[in-house]
Amino acid sequence: MRLRGIAHARTGDKGRQLTISLIAYRPEDYPILLEHVTEGLVSELFAAVVVAPVVRYAIPTLHALNFVLQRVPEKSVTRSISLDAHGKCMGDVLLDLELAGDI
Repeated sequence: MRLRGIAHARTGDKGRQLTISLIAYRPEDYPILLEHVTEGLVSELFAAVVVAPVVRYAIPTLHALNFVLQRVPEKSVTRSISLDAHGKCMGDVLLDLELAGDI
């Protein structure tokens, strides 16, 4: 199952910092996000552009996770002409993630 089947994403770019919020469509899918979408998984997924550990904040009242990523300067939205490094594209990459296991 792809992550986009149970959640949507909102992103924000602030120079070198990027935030990706992952919001479950249904409250009953929030525990799946908590279990499977870890800081390590997101760090690995964006290893080419992340320079510091990814920080994950759980927001149970919204059935959401918020990830904060620090990017290399060359990959920041304000220093790049490439759309691939922008938050919206990175949020879409996260949503395309195939969740492992019996979900």
